[in-house]
Amino acid sequence: MTDTSTTDALDADTTTFGDLGLPDDLVEALERAGITAPFPIQALTIPDALAGRDVCGQARTGSGKTLAFGLPMIAKAKPAAPGRPVALVLVPTRELANQVTEVLEPLAEARDLKVVAVYGGAPMNPQINAIKNGAEIVIATPGRFIDLMERKVVHLGDIAVVAIDEADQMADMGFLPQVRRIMRNVDGEHQTMLFSATLEGQVGSLIKAYMTNPVSYAAQEAKVSIDTMAHRFLKVHQMDKVKVAAAIARGVERTLMFTATKAGCDRLAERLMEEGINAMAIHGGLQQSRREKALAKFTSGAAPVLVATNVAARGLHVEGVDVVLHYDPPDDPKTYVHRSGRTARAGEEGLVVTLVLWDQVNEALRLQKQAGVRTPIVKMFSNDERLADLTSWTPPTDDDEPLTKAEARRRNSLGRRRRRRM
Repeated sequence: MTDTSTTDALDADTTTFGDLGLPDDLVEALERAGITAPFPIQALTIPDALAGRDVCGQARTGSGKTLAFGLPMIAKAKPAAPGRPVALVLVPTRELANQVTEVLEPLAEARDLKVVAVYGGAPMNPQINAIKNGAEIVIATPGRFIDLMERKVVHLGDIAVVAIDEADQMADMGFLPQVRRIMRNVDGEHQTMLFSATLEGQVGSLIKAYMTNPVSYAAQEAKVSIDTMAHRFLKVHQMDKVKVAAAIARGVERTLMFTATKAGCDRLAERLMEEGINAMAIHGGLQQSRREKALAKFTSGAAPVLVATNVAARGLHVEGVDVVLHYDPPDDPKTYVHRSGRTARAGEEGLVVTLVLWDQVNEALRLQKQAGVRTPIVKMFSNDERLADLTSWTPPTDDDEPLTKAEARRRNSLGRRRRRRM
């Protein structure tokens, strides 16, 4: 029987990491990094994680999950023998593996612990050498970790804690069979922590199979709230679409744009460069070095625009994204909300813009209804001054927006039919 409790909000008096039971040296390391107050998911889960319980955390990307599992992991880690890590973090993407490593590495160094990221698309030998040199914590994508298991580079007999991050994305990307294979090979007693935007469906089956009496918490920010975002749907012409996107990007510091395909991602980045916008593309067809370079430039602000496909953007954790622009409207509301959540992170407000071609209006209206968004689709051209500051511009109501000739004819026709029936 699973002993599970759930809370939907942080209702605790704890305001510091020290109050959560973390050792003083880690609290000091956090303070040196300017981190003094825990996020809700951290305050909820860290005490139980430190106590050794299996923990499920329902929280979205950007809510502080990395420290929620990473701090207890570091606090309890013991020195590792060569090839025998004591802690394992499973993540869905290479980008997330690097980001988790960047967050945990400075804290681990405070205790002379080594952290290594292992993922596909990068040379294997440096990763093998790092594990053989005695890395305590391994941050891994499932496929590459299984490769290392099969080569007998890494042994799981000393694993004391496993964290599964972004479990829902693992499921969406088809990685759960690999996760299950790894979990079956973790020997002996160990603690398991799982963090996900949802704890149901395939994620729920993972919890039942590999966790023991887990305590479950849901932070308030576990779900992306469309209410924290300003939504703008713009009807644009195909020939003017790139210029509209460029005009929006010029008005803010950092824009994340989404396209439907890899080819479209490359093409949009190139066209934006022609418009004088320093844009980088990131998608699964690029070499890992190019993906890392693109993300680094976007994060530092050297490239104010990052053009991404859905899969490549999974797990991206970049603060200060001013605008999420759906250059190609998503096919479903879940994708719309997930993409849009790259802005409005951790309670901040954000702007979400969707470009809609003339023949995509009906699909866009259907998407709005399913996603719970109510805003008019307003026609704009690239020379429209409103594009420079869409946040301060309030879209008109249906009565305020001038009718197109086609819409006027349609309404007149409806009026004539009504009068005939009277």
